[in-house]
Amino acid sequence: MEPTIFEAMGGMPGCIALADAWHLRCLADPVVSHAFSHGFHDDHTQRLATYWAEALGGPGEFSGVLGDETEVVRMHSGEGEHQEMDDRAIACFVGALADVGLAADGRLATALTAYFTWATGAMSTFPESADDVPDGLRLPRWDWSGLVPR
Repeated sequence: MEPTIFEAMGGMPGCIALADAWHLRCLADPVVSHAFSHGFHDDHTQRLATYWAEALGGPGEFSGVLGDETEVVRMHSGEGEHQEMDDRAIACFVGALADVGLAADGRLATALTAYFTWATGAMSTFPESADDVPDGLRLPRWDWSGLVPR
């Protein structure tokens, strides 16, 4: 049986390492860092890693304990259009893949980059207001073929 993307990236330790590397790159980027300028949760990278883990085929701890997709999308909504920041966040992600050694596996790096690019767009779906985000959104799942239909 083929491993999930979560398993291929090293499970939870791989997710945490990637989240840490991405967050550090974001804080160092003059455009992306603006998204964090008003503060962020003390355990942001752990929460992000838990979210990615669930989305990429790992345990459902994020949805089970930390919240649902509606909360996540609302947190990222109502900030207007920000394509340059999104593009730079994706570039930070690609750099973070290299930082933690995940870029060496081309198939894995391609799948992770496709996921992150898609997810970045999904988080930008409601630029006008967080109030536009519908209730009851489920955390999307991603596998080697892309978005898993529900």
